Amino acid sequence: MTYCLAIKVDKGLVFASDSRTHAGVDYANVYSKMYRFDLHSDRMMIILAAGNLATTQALINHIRRDLENPGALYNLNTAAYLYDAASYIGGTSVRVQEQHAGAMQRSGISGEASFILGGQIQGQEPEIYLIYPQGNYITASPDTPYLQVGETKYGKPILDRMIGPATTLEDAARCALVSIDSTMRSNISVGPPIDVAIYRRDSFAIGQYLHLDYSSPIYASIQKQWAEGIRNAFTLLPRFDWE
Repeated sequence: MTYCLAIKVDKGLVFASDSRTHAGVDYANVYSKMYRFDLHSDRMMIILAAGNLATTQALINHIRRDLENPGALYNLNTAAYLYDAASYIGGTSVRVQEQHAGAMQRSGISGEASFILGGQIQGQEPEIYLIYPQGNYITASPDTPYLQVGETKYGKPILDRMIGPATTLEDAARCALVSIDSTMRSNISVGPPIDVAIYRRDSFAIGQYLHLDYSSPIYASIQKQWAEGIRNAFTLLPRFDWE
């Protein structure tokens, strides 16, 4: 299991992901779940991945091969709209899963993977899409301006309470870190390092990128102050009549 999220606000996009993969409780490895691509200057796209690591790596290899192949019928550079790129990723993911479906089923292993695609093509709005294992996808809405894949439930409350269209990119990034930290505290299948990327609208390049572990000063400080803030808020809750 893993946890990835993307947030869309007026000023741009924020992406965050953990790096822990599991093949059983006693076999854990570290792999980044955030994938960036060298694209034309009129576009920027990031993919976050959760699910079967082999499916994910095969998909990313297909995408990079198509980008490097001048004869490829379709790739991220030829997509006219971001939803076209989401369809391309979803279709490629389904084909990758189908190649090994029989062997995986016989072994009792799921080959499914989910993805978040986010970015911007010149002349269009920044967007984020959640791509399901079946190849279909949804986008964020003004009422829910974020998308999650993986172990989503523990990190959702902070996003629901704090994220809105007017949220600054920096506050959105802090919310993303708190969301992932809350998940790591409650589920051992999610763990550091944490990757965070901030994209500013119409820049077509990643503005800030962070690779954080427990010893990183900014992450350690956010983790400590958030925990202290929760404890302080708890002490201020109303007293019962009998107290």
